[in-house]
Amino acid sequence: MNTIVTSKEDILRVSTSLIQKQGWKAINIRTVAKECNISVGSIYNYFHNKSDLIAATVERVWHDIFHLSDNTSDFKNFVDCVEWIFESMKQGEEKYPGFFAFHSMIFMEEEKESGQQLMAESWQHMSQGLYQILIHDANVHMEVFDDTFTPEKFVEIVFSVIIAAMIRHDYDCSGIIGMIRRTIYKI
Repeated sequence: MNTIVTSKEDILRVSTSLIQKQGWKAINIRTVAKECNISVGSIYNYFHNKSDLIAATVERVWHDIFHLSDNTSDFKNFVDCVEWIFESMKQGEEKYPGFFAFHSMIFMEEEKESGQQLMAESWQHMSQGLYQILIHDANVHMEVFDDTFTPEKFVEIVFSVIIAAMIRHDYDCSGIIGMIRRTIYKI
């Protein structure tokens, strides 16, 4: 039985639930309004158009998949963080099938830029988190870094591998973990 939705938060909760059950095609103003048991006009009180609703839903899904507290002590080391990212991608793909492959394509042509911006912001946030964990990992031998191979460059390389794995739906992190261990930790 549907309950009456009265907030933006409730609408987004219903939208993400629809994605889980029916996929991205279910996200349109009429379907969301029906599922929320409210009028179409009520959706427009919170979202100017379908693209705004989709953008907010995409942001919500990214947050749901990769949300952590702002405390970098959630991880014992850099490897733990990378393993968590891969596990989060795997669970995210199970919870939101097709999200990683299709989310930037769901925006209408004129709205692709905003979808790409949301994706870039999410990736930047993740990359910054990786960097913070790397520099706070007491087991990292910082002498492996120099002016050309910096911690930032290392994180960029690791993150590129993560993105490639995300696109390929390959959630086996054993290769990247082996590379990380051989590169920044003394074996």
